Amino acid sequence: MAATHPISASKTVGVRELRQNLSKYLARIKQGETLAVTERGHEIARLIPSPNAVDPAYLKLAEKYGATIPTKNLLDVIDNLPPRRKRPAGTTDAFLEESRKGPFGPR
Repeated sequence: MAATHPISASKTVGVRELRQNLSKYLARIKQGETLAVTERGHEIARLIPSPNAVDPAYLKLAEKYGATIPTKNLLDVIDNLPPRRKRPAGTTDAFLEESRKGPFGPR
């Protein structure tokens, strides 16, 4: 019996849709995305990037845990994140910080 993995709704494609838009889906796979191919709602195949295009360590982990292949460098993603917002007043963290100070200073 084949192992089954959870399927993310945004990463699945039906057989008919795949056949009609094959070039579009192949381009997504070239970018590192893994697609689950479904037929009548059941996964029948997975399309993954060629091993030559992806680090073999990622492929082993993805295969072992049913994960997706990273599509971007993590450090590049971190550099492009929007600046962090300050915590709004009244958050649990703010309350804990205040309560730790207490009437006699920091604990």
